[in-house]
Amino acid sequence: MTTAAPVAADALRERLSRLDTAALSDAMDSLRTPPCVLPGITTRTPGSIACGPAFTVRYRAIDDATSFHNAANYIDDVPAGSVVVVDNGGSRTCTNWGSLLSSVAQHREVAGTVVHGSVRDVLETRTAGYPLFSTDVTMVSGKNRVVLDRTGAELDIAGTPVRPGDWIFADDNGALRIPADLVEEVVRRAEAVERTESRIREAALGGARLDEARARFGYARPWEEGGEDEQH
Repeated sequence: MTTAAPVAADALRERLSRLDTAALSDAMDSLRTPPCVLPGITTRTPGSIACGPAFTVRYRAIDDATSFHNAANYIDDVPAGSVVVVDNGGSRTCTNWGSLLSSVAQHREVAGTVVHGSVRDVLETRTAGYPLFSTDVTMVSGKNRVVLDRTGAELDIAGTPVRPGDWIFADDNGALRIPADLVEEVVRRAEAVERTESRIREAALGGARLDEARARFGYARPWEEGGEDEQH
């Protein structure tokens, strides 16, 4: 028996870009997965989407304040198409991302950044259209306050694990993590959820009762597309 080849990252990204976090969350609920939401993460570039495999970055507070400490140099190592996921423990005291990093990341075709902590230079990043998401915003620099602990580590984002290579999707609703080994099935189910909800909406706007449209098109299990119009 042959096994289907994994879907290429570019094809997954294209399909994901037509979805949203709501449909993806419903799909993951149907699989009864561990927590997927990255709590407290908010868009700083409204209307943008960050979608791609996670490149993980972890910070720690400095131990030595007697000499200059740059916050981090890692951006040149981030592969194009990745989403940078930064963990500074949700800190509101200093930043871990600013417009310089946004400019370089955008130039290198990084897919976006999610920061469990604070960012700054929001206007510049928003104007450039770079997808940026964070717990908070402050103007205070991370220099001489935090340093890079390591990249490529498993992170704990307020209770949600993020491993390198897990897929990250963030939009105006927030941010979530999709385990790498489930991403193809999650996308398939999320697409089915979208189709089911489109059929319900079309029927309701066409004059049907909403409760009847939901029952007709399988609202209780939308990832199965089990409505009466579905052909088997």
